[in-house]
Amino acid sequence: MNRKHKVSLVGVMALATLGGAAADAQDKYSLKSPGGIALSEFKGYEDWSVVSSARTDEVLKVIVGNPIMVKAYQAGVPGNGRPFPEGTKMVKLQWKPKKSTEAHFAVDVPDVFSQAFVMEKDSARFPMTGGWGYALFNYEAAADKFTADPSPADCGHACHVAVKGKDYIFHPYQKR
Repeated sequence: MNRKHKVSLVGVMALATLGGAAADAQDKYSLKSPGGIALSEFKGYEDWSVVSSARTDEVLKVIVGNPIMVKAYQAGVPGNGRPFPEGTKMVKLQWKPKKSTEAHFAVDVPDVFSQAFVMEKDSARFPMTGGWGYALFNYEAAADKFTADPSPADCGHACHVAVKGKDYIFHPYQKR
């Protein structure tokens, strides 16, 4: 085998190896929760607008909403007594916090991503839960893999009943 063919063979082997690695990468959008909510229904959530944020002792949370949700908030929902429209979707992204080693002041920043809690308004699909569907997708950083949580969506509807008067949504749209 001459040198030219050896280089080509090495290149083909490298591409085959990289192609195999890419094929092994998880398509998180292929996941579906036990309740039937697919993560693909929230495709593009990574670029949705921030609605609010929250922090517990264990988790930093950023809540993002699809354009339907943001438009409803800007129109005064739910404070104006109207419910969120059909097609409203939100995702609560959760990270374990860590202290910043770069800031010159004490501040927690996101460290390891842990979960995506999703909600969608579809009264036909979810008539028993005020029109809202709930699902939880866990992320395992060591494996770089998402899984649909088998439990009934974190707190889900049972927790959100406490804010029924706000169409089951805890977080207001934050002033900017």
